[in-house]
Amino acid sequence: MRLGLVQYCPVWEDKKANKEKILSLLKDESNDFDLLIFPEMTLTGFTMRSNKFAEKLKGESYKFFKSIARDFNVNVIAGIIEKPKKKKIYNTLIHVSPRGKLVGSYRKIHPFSYSNEDKHYNKGSRQVITKINDWKIGLSICYDLRFPELYRYYAKKKVHLIINIANWPHTRIDHWHTLLKARAIENQCYFAGVNRVGDSPKQHYNGMSGIFDPLGRTVEIVENEERVIYAEIEKSEVDDVRKKLPFLDDIRLI
Repeated sequence: MRLGLVQYCPVWEDKKANKEKILSLLKDESNDFDLLIFPEMTLTGFTMRSNKFAEKLKGESYKFFKSIARDFNVNVIAGIIEKPKKKKIYNTLIHVSPRGKLVGSYRKIHPFSYSNEDKHYNKGSRQVITKINDWKIGLSICYDLRFPELYRYYAKKKVHLIINIANWPHTRIDHWHTLLKARAIENQCYFAGVNRVGDSPKQHYNGMSGIFDPLGRTVEIVENEERVIYAEIEKSEVDDVRKKLPFLDDIRLI
């Protein structure tokens, strides 16, 4: 599978400017991708003004990513601020197919209470596995990365790739890098983490978006640059590692 990690600096709380910025980044992209992955809250940055920017699951942001999926004939994973009919608001990840279909969505299970995200966003309640061809993919968002039980669930379901989309600040970027690597090793699968770069009103971000293989080796990682990061991964590598080192069969406590 050919991945494109879209590491960019969103204009703070400006959906229109960010749509233009993303299209500009993709305009000259020559790689042929199977999947493009964007950071958490892709079009706004990590805003706590959830009421102002919340929208329906198939609202404005979905329609924008739907157009990208169709125009580039690519799967898209991106972050939106979702307000369903029950009037709760969620930090949500969506998966859009190359035909523009909403394949699935994941609501962040662990809002970041340290920054009061839990006061502006409701907690998601379920793990989500999506599919692209014969790849099984587990979904997560930012702070979820600190809670290994979510990823252990995905490992027991034998996913081949886990994705985390984030706005992870540079002050704790060593944690980000270490946890991405650890989650790949312990669950014997590829792990792709897509972070933003640049500045928000309160934080600086240096990206470090990257991919680790099932043995925890770095496939690709990029700091600070605003660009689409290309990487190619092989499902057979996941199968081979799990066959040669059948550690997942010995999980006992969950």
